Amino acid sequence: MYYLKRKKSAERPKKTAKRGLIEKLDRVFSRYIRLRDALPGGYFRCIACDRFKPIADADCGHYHSRTHMATRYDEDNCHAECRHCNRFRADHLIGYRENLIRKIGTPRYELLNSKAHTAKKWSEWELQQLIAHYTEAVKSLEREKSIKL
Repeated sequence: MYYLKRKKSAERPKKTAKRGLIEKLDRVFSRYIRLRDALPGGYFRCIACDRFKPIADADCGHYHSRTHMATRYDEDNCHAECRHCNRFRADHLIGYRENLIRKIGTPRYELLNSKAHTAKKWSEWELQQLIAHYTEAVKSLEREKSIKL
């Protein structure tokens, strides 16, 4: 009789310090993008479907997936997107692309595409600097726009 020896559930790999920094930066960067794209009155325009929705329904949508580390924290790659488009619509990138080109222009769009196909390894120091930068930016936007997420 053949069987596979299973690993014990307690043998999970520990979270590295760098992984923790990436998770923290993901949270603060997402908050920054949603606040940046918020309109007066607590609404935003979805980059994919072009509809106005309450800011509470916003996600930080990435044109190039978060697996592309070179563009993961690029402000041209990330925009407020409604949860429905970001999580459930398979075709959301069609509308996203059209509105993205309209928003940032063709030269920046093409630069973003080429940047997405490069390799990037973030150092712990770079991640800490980005966390500090976006934390301050979030505080500033919350004061300026009087919006809490």
